[in-house]
Amino acid sequence: MASADLRDELLCSICLSVFKDPVTLRCGHNFCRVCIGRVLDTQDGSGVYSCPECRKRFQVRPALMRNINLHNVAERFLITQQEQEEITGICCTYCVDSPVPAIRSCLHCEASLCDKHLRAHSKSAEHVLSDPSTNLEKRKCSVHKELIKYYCTQDAICICVSCSLAGEHRGHRVEMLDEASKKKKKKLRNVLQKLITKREETEERVRSLEKRRRKAQEKAAGEAERVTALCTDIRRRVDDLEKKVLSEISRQEKEKSLSLSALIHQLEIKKDELSRKMRHIEELGNVTDPLTVLQEPDIGDLCDPEEEGGDENTGGHDKQPHDGDDLDVAVISHTLHTLCDVISGIRSGIYVGDPADILLDVTTAGNNVHISDDLKTASWTREKQKRPERAERFWYNQVMSRRGFTSGRHYWDVKISRSYGWRVGMCYPSIDRRGDQSLIGDNNKSWSLERYNDQYSVIHDRKEIRIPGKISRYRVRICLDYEAGQLSFYELCDPIRHLYTFKVTFSEPLHAAFYVNFSLALDDGWIRICS
Repeated sequence: MASADLRDELLCSICLSVFKDPVTLRCGHNFCRVCIGRVLDTQDGSGVYSCPECRKRFQVRPALMRNINLHNVAERFLITQQEQEEITGICCTYCVDSPVPAIRSCLHCEASLCDKHLRAHSKSAEHVLSDPSTNLEKRKCSVHKELIKYYCTQDAICICVSCSLAGEHRGHRVEMLDEASKKKKKKLRNVLQKLITKREETEERVRSLEKRRRKAQEKAAGEAERVTALCTDIRRRVDDLEKKVLSEISRQEKEKSLSLSALIHQLEIKKDELSRKMRHIEELGNVTDPLTVLQEPDIGDLCDPEEEGGDENTGGHDKQPHDGDDLDVAVISHTLHTLCDVISGIRSGIYVGDPADILLDVTTAGNNVHISDDLKTASWTREKQKRPERAERFWYNQVMSRRGFTSGRHYWDVKISRSYGWRVGMCYPSIDRRGDQSLIGDNNKSWSLERYNDQYSVIHDRKEIRIPGKISRYRVRICLDYEAGQLSFYELCDPIRHLYTFKVTFSEPLHAAFYVNFSLALDDGWIRICS
């Protein structure tokens, strides 16, 4: 049986496709289970069921019997057909009974040929053979129905001989298909090479971004772990503080309670004695015999002589017992003041980590500022440094860092000599380098902490805010949170002391900046960035 005839026998008359899970009615006809089920569902309710093939009627919905043999044949047919299509790709046009793979296609006949039919095919020149093709019509000109042999470079289209000699492309520069194909392949290879290069660049960028993502994830995990540990420590310290304060309150309450209980007991005894004397005096008032009344001691004699003059402990009748029922709030407040240490720990803990790597930019240093070889120390010097004049150089004795910050949280510590005056802070790179307002803090592009005549202030845009007290350790921490718009100064004492925080919406990169002056001691004033 031919393949086409076999396929017809394996088609469901409802869906016209090869059987899927075929079932048989009592009349002997076969259908897909899903297909006949849908048909019977539509007939449900009429009281009569019929076969779609022979119209035989059934009074009761017919049972569906699975046709195992037909199911196996249909499944094997589909597998065989799929394997043949995968192997052959394009089948011979003349092999009708069963598909045979084609090895060549004739453009003139518009047919594909297997090895057997190729040997019997015409060898004349008009029968042009090519690789097997499924759409031979595309190999011919749609206007003249002739084989396409040329490529018009002007219109970038494939044409036949008639198109080139008498058609729309007459007089145009044409090339043979093979020649044009080689040129296009060369261009495609160049394009491919560029695409490969771009893909490699893209892959490299992806790897770089993935690396950054991993670093960000690792940093986030580290920050989360650090914050969790910090908060755990804060909760522990606050809990310990709470227990300590509550214990102190309980101790004082117990102590005061015992003291007041003793006083109450003494007063209760005294009250009973007074009541007894009052009853005795009332009884004398009711006695009618004058001799009995006069023989009793005087009223003053009935009172305790010690009470007349006052007791050292009670203070006499006219004085109240010592007010000892108030708690010692000063002790409690002093204990609570340790909460400030916890808060200071929180502030310092925010910037726990590695300090920012700050190096000084010599090209910005004033000529009376000496920069150390490691670019970490700026010192005032009387001897001019004779550096070349340039636009970046400050007129004042100050210098800024090489590095600028445009995001993130950073901190660095500085150690300062006991000089007459100094300033530490940050500035925009667009700060003026000359003029009276080029000193850091004296313009709207810089912020500074200043010491002048043993007074400490923070300055921005020439607006000065005094800081109470002194900076005794001459060690300062500068903390920057760019996104939050916060620039903070701390004194590095124990515990760390918060001095001031500027709150700004930053609009440019921020550079560390330092101003130095002469020293009151023998050595010149200096500021050093601590590692």
